[in-house]
Amino acid sequence: MAEPAAAGVSSLPREVREQLAELELELSEGDITQKGYEKKRAKLLAPYVPQTQGVDPALQKESRTQMPVPSATPTSASSSSSSSKFHRARSGGARDERYRSDIHTEAVQAALAKHKEQKMALPMPTKRRSTFVQSPADACTPPDTSSASEDEGSLRRQAALSAALHQSLQNAESWINRSIQGSSTSSSASSTLSHGEGKGTSGSLADVFANTRIENFSVPPDVTATTSSSSARPAAIDLPPSGIVKGMHKGSNRSSLMDTADGVPVSSRVSTKIQQLLNTLKRPKRPPLKEFFVDDFEEIVEVPQPDPNQPKPEGRQMTPVKGEPLGVVCNWPPALEAALQRWGTTQAKCPCLTALDVTGKPVYTLTYGKLWSRSLKLAYTLLNKLGTKNEPVLKPGDRVALVYPNNDPVMFMVAFYGCLLAEVIPVPIEVPLTRKDAGGQQIGFLLGSCGIALALTTEVCLKGLPKTQNGEIVQFKGWPRLKWVVTDSKYLSKSPKDWQPNISAAGTEPAYIEYKTSKEGSVMGVTVSRIAMLSHCQALSQACNYSEGETIVNVLDFKKDAGLWHGILTNVMNKLHTVSVPYSVMKTCPLSWVQRVHAHKAKVALVKCRDLHWAMMAHRDQRDVSLSSLRMLIVTDGANPWSVSSCDAFLSLFQSHGLKPEAICPCATSPEAMTIAIRRPGVPGAPLPGRAILSMNGLSFGVIRVNTEDKNSALTVQDVGHVMPGGMMCIVKPDGPPQLCKTDEIGEICVSSRAGGMMYYGLAGVTKNTFEVIPVNSAGSPVGDVPFVRSGLLGFVGPGSLVFVVGKMDGLLTVSGRRHNADDIVATGLAVESIKTVYRGRIAVFSVSVFYDERIVVVAEQRPDASEEDSFQWMSRVLQAIDSIHQVGVYCLALVPANTLPKTPLGGIHISQTKQHFLEGSLHPCNILMCPHTCVTNLPKPRQKQPGVGPASVMVGNLVAGKRIAQASGRDLGQIEDNDLVKKHQFLTEVLQWRAQATPDHPLFLLLNAKVPLVPVSFNGVSLLSIFWQGSGARRPELTPWKGTTVCTATCLQLHKKAERIASVLCDKGHLNAGDNVVLLYPPGIELITAFYGCLYAGCIPVTVRPPHAQSLAATLPTVRMIVEYLSF
Repeated sequence: MAEPAAAGVSSLPREVREQLAELELELSEGDITQKGYEKKRAKLLAPYVPQTQGVDPALQKESRTQMPVPSATPTSASSSSSSSKFHRARSGGARDERYRSDIHTEAVQAALAKHKEQKMALPMPTKRRSTFVQSPADACTPPDTSSASEDEGSLRRQAALSAALHQSLQNAESWINRSIQGSSTSSSASSTLSHGEGKGTSGSLADVFANTRIENFSVPPDVTATTSSSSARPAAIDLPPSGIVKGMHKGSNRSSLMDTADGVPVSSRVSTKIQQLLNTLKRPKRPPLKEFFVDDFEEIVEVPQPDPNQPKPEGRQMTPVKGEPLGVVCNWPPALEAALQRWGTTQAKCPCLTALDVTGKPVYTLTYGKLWSRSLKLAYTLLNKLGTKNEPVLKPGDRVALVYPNNDPVMFMVAFYGCLLAEVIPVPIEVPLTRKDAGGQQIGFLLGSCGIALALTTEVCLKGLPKTQNGEIVQFKGWPRLKWVVTDSKYLSKSPKDWQPNISAAGTEPAYIEYKTSKEGSVMGVTVSRIAMLSHCQALSQACNYSEGETIVNVLDFKKDAGLWHGILTNVMNKLHTVSVPYSVMKTCPLSWVQRVHAHKAKVALVKCRDLHWAMMAHRDQRDVSLSSLRMLIVTDGANPWSVSSCDAFLSLFQSHGLKPEAICPCATSPEAMTIAIRRPGVPGAPLPGRAILSMNGLSFGVIRVNTEDKNSALTVQDVGHVMPGGMMCIVKPDGPPQLCKTDEIGEICVSSRAGGMMYYGLAGVTKNTFEVIPVNSAGSPVGDVPFVRSGLLGFVGPGSLVFVVGKMDGLLTVSGRRHNADDIVATGLAVESIKTVYRGRIAVFSVSVFYDERIVVVAEQRPDASEEDSFQWMSRVLQAIDSIHQVGVYCLALVPANTLPKTPLGGIHISQTKQHFLEGSLHPCNILMCPHTCVTNLPKPRQKQPGVGPASVMVGNLVAGKRIAQASGRDLGQIEDNDLVKKHQFLTEVLQWRAQATPDHPLFLLLNAKVPLVPVSFNGVSLLSIFWQGSGARRPELTPWKGTTVCTATCLQLHKKAERIASVLCDKGHLNAGDNVVLLYPPGIELITAFYGCLYAGCIPVTVRPPHAQSLAATLPTVRMIVEYLSF
C-alpha cells in the first residue's frame, strides 16, 4: 500500500507540494482553523486525486451540507394539522400572508424536526485545532510537546513529520478509514457550502497529503551525483530510517539530518553551505519593479472559488420569444387625449370613476363629461392663469408634481388628464406627512433633477400638510422650493369657447414620469412617451379583451404601475367604469372589494396577494357575495413566486361563490418595461396551465432543475402568461454583458416593445445600461439591432412560451457565488410559527458587505406581548430552517419593537431605509442574534512575512515611478509688517497688553444674570460668544432677546491690571517658576478668565478644573484630588 501512495506523492507538481507544506505549517502553528485547512487542502488536491488513486470521478464529488430527508409522517395527520393551522392563522388577522405556503410550512417544520433529532443548537461554537493534537482524524501524528528553541523545535517537527509520512504510507488503509471517520465528525452542522458531509474513498490520498507536513517537496540538485542511475531516478523524497527519527532528542546532532534552504533532507555528502549558495544563486537578488506595485487587497481574504460540482446549464442558447401581433382596430384613437375628447363629448353621462368613502360606500362618481370639462379648465388655468401673458409660469414640456392622497382618485384623474391636455409632464408622488418620511429626501432629489417648481394638490390635502409657526408649508428635507396650486373646481378658470387644447397624434415626446425606488434607496424617474402610453393601452386592451361599458374594480395604487395603467389610462381608452378601492378602506373593511364586485357585477378586478388574504380573513363576516361575474382576477404581483399559495387558497374558498378557476390571471410588471406578461382568461373547463416545482439549490446557481430529491427545498412557481401583444422577450445573464441565457438557465427578463419606458429622466448613463440593451451570443456578437429594456425580474421561458418569474433583481442576494431571493427567505421565516413572535408578519431581508462578500441580515418586528425566551427560540429555529432549506448562513437576525421599521406610503417595510438604519446602528433592536461563524467563511489569511515587498517598498516603488506623495498644507500667513500692530503681536499676553494701551475702555467680557444666556463680544477683532449663568444649579435658560442686568464687566485695561496682580502673587508669594502647573478652581465667570491671563503673565500653565459641587462632595471631590495629584508629579 505504501508504494502507490509514494508514487502519487512524487507525481504531484512542485508548486502543489510547496503549498501543501505551507498549509500544514499554518495549521500546526494555529494560523488557520481546521475547517479552513480542510477546505484549502481539498481544493489543492481535487484535480489530482482521480489520476493518482484511480477512483471513479463520480466518487470525488463532495455533497453540499444538506439535511437528510426526514422520516415520512402520516398523510392524514399532516393534512389535518396544516388545515387547522391555515384557519387559525387567518382568524387572528395579524399577519401578512403574501408568502404563505402550506407545503413550504410543512417542509420547514420537517427540517426543524430533523434538526431537533440531531440535537443541534445554534449558534455552534468553533475551536481552532492543530494537527499535533491527538484526534480521531489525525491520530497518526505524534504530539509535539517540546519546549526547545525555535531551531530545535523545527527540527523535531521535521523529523516527526517524516516519520508520520513513512508510517502513513505503510498503513494507508487503516489511516484512511480513521481520517474519513474523523472528517465526518469535525464538520459543523450549521455551516453551509463550506465543506461536504463525507468525502468518500476519493479523499484518502488527499488526507494522507494534508496530514503529513513537509516543508518543500522539491529536491535540490545533487551536485555530487554523477552516475546515470542517480540522474535517471525520479524526483522522490529520501526518507531517513524511522529509528533515527524516533531516537532524535533535544541534544541530537543536526548533521544526522541536514536541511537545505528549502527544508528538504539531503545526503550528508553535500555541504549545507554549498547547497544554500546554490539556492541563493537561483533566486533573483531583488524583485522586479512591477512587484512593488502589487495590490494585495484580494489576497487579504480567501476568495470563494466556484464549486466544481455545482449544476450548470446544459440547454441550447435561447432565442427571443415574440408575442402575438398587436391588432389594428379601426376605432382606436390616435392619442389618449383624443379618446377622452371623444367620450367626453359623445358619452358625457357614462360613469368613468367611482370613489368610495372610509366605510366602503360610493361617495362620488365622475362621468366622462365631467372629466373632460374639468380637465379642460385645469389645462387652461395651468397655461394662462398662473403667470403673465409674456412670462407664463408653465410652458409645454415643463414638469409638475401631482401630490394627491390615496383616497382621492377623482382629483388625481382630473389633474393627470389636465396636464396631458396642457402638454406638461405630470410626476405623481406620495403626499409627504413629516419632514422625516422614509425616502422623502430621495423624492426631493427626483423633483430637483426634473426641475419641478410647481405642485398640484387639493385644498384638503394642502391643509393637511405640515406647517410652520407662520402657517407656511415646511421645507421638506431635500426638496426644492415648490409653488402649490390647488386644483379644486372653484379655483379654476373656465376656458373661452374659442380655446382648444392641442391634441395631435401620439409621438415620442414624454407623457408622464413614474418614480421608482432602486435597491440602494435612490429614486429615479421612468419617462414614458406618449406613443408608449398609447401602445401599452392598446396591448392591455387586446390581452385583457376589454370592451366598452365594462366595470373594473381597482384595489391598487392609482398613481403608478398597474393601478395607473388599467384604472386611469386604459379605462378611458375603452370607456370603462373603474371603481377605486383605496388602501384606507381595505384596512377597515377588507371585504370591500369583493362587495364592489358583487354590487357592480364587475368583469375585471385588479388585486394583490395581500388583498386576497385579507378577503379570506373577513369571509366569515359576509357570505352572500357572488364572484360569478368576474372573467379576470388580475393578480398584479404574480411575479412574486409565493403568489401561487394565495391564489390557490382564495380559489378554494371562493369557488363556491362563483369564482371560476380560469379567471385567475397573474401578471408580471415593472416600471421600466411596464406590463411584461399576463395570463389570458382561459376557456371554461379547460385544464389550467402546469406549474414548475423547482429545486432551490439549482435556482441558487442560476439553473432550472426539477426538484426530485428533497421536498423541503422545493419552490413551486406558477406562470404569468404569455408575452404582451406586439412585444418580444429574451433572457440575459444578470451579471456582466447581456449574453443570452440557455433554455435551462435563470436570467433577467428583457422586453422589446413600443409599450415600454423611454429613459431615466436626467440619468443618461443608467439609461443606456437599462433601456438600450443589445443581447449578445456566447461569442460576444450582437443578436440583431433591436434594443431591449431590462425589467428587473428574474425568470425563464418555459414550455409553450409561458413566462415564469422566480424573483427580482432588487431582492437578489449573492452570497459566495450563489443567488438567493429575499422573498424566499421571508417566506421561510414566516413559516416558522411566526404568529407568536413577529408583528403582522413584518420581516425585512437584505444583505450587507462583510469581507468582500454579501451577508444576509433578517430584521423583524416583534410582537409587544412576545417574551424574550419565545423570541430567541423563534430566532434559533429560523436560523436552522434557512440553513437547511436555503443552505446559507444568516449574518444577523434582529428583532425590533413593533411599528418601528420605516414604512412605505402603503404600509410596507421600506427595505433600503431599514438597511441604512442597520448600517448606521440606529435600528435599536430589542433582541439580536449574530452568527458570523456560520456565514463568514472567507476569513483573513494568516499573516505572512513579505518577501521584500511591503508597505515601505510600495512607497519606494511609487517614488521610483515618479508619483508624488500626497500632502496638505494650510494657507500662508504672510509677512508681518511693522505697521500692522494686530499681526505683530503673536501671543495672547502681548495682544492684551497692546489692547490695554490702545483701547483701554473697550469691554471684552460681560457677565449677565440667568435671564440672558447669549452675550456677543469681540476680542482682538474676532467676534466671540460668551455663555455664563450666575448661581449654582440654575436651569439652562431659554434663548431670549436682550433682557436682564449686567452683573460684572471687564474692559481691556481692567483685565490687564487684574492679570498683573495675580501674576505678581504667583511669583512673589507662590514662588512659582515658569512652566509650573496651576489649577484654576473657578466657576465659569470673569474671575476664571482673569486667573487664566494671570497664569499666562507669570509663565505658568493654567489647568482649568471644574470645582467640586457643594451638594455632592463625595462624588466630585475625588476627581479634583486625582487631577491635582497627577499634576503634582
